[in-house]
Amino acid sequence: MMQKKMFKVLSAIDKRDGTTFWMRVGSGFTNKDNSVNIYLDVLPKSFQFQLRELDEEDLRRRESRRGDPGGEGGFATSHVDAGLVASARAAAGGSAGEASLPF
Repeated sequence: MMQKKMFKVLSAIDKRDGTTFWMRVGSGFTNKDNSVNIYLDVLPKSFQFQLRELDEEDLRRRESRRGDPGGEGGFATSHVDAGLVASARAAAGGSAGEASLPF
């Protein structure tokens, strides 16, 4: 069985100090006919992005995060969930002061 290639989609973000930060904005996967599906999580303001094949380091980081969804590099939702709970409490007439959104 042929292993599917996996890609990361990156976009160059210009910072205020003149340097550039490469932000991951999505993922890509090969199909049986070697075409590539690209899934963007965000749309870069410049509409420019770069497709790079995942390397061994990317795959190791991915495997280490699978067992730790809220750990380093993982997507922790506890602060967002707390804000949603507070909003629901406020809508139901409860106290919204116990938790808030981070912005």
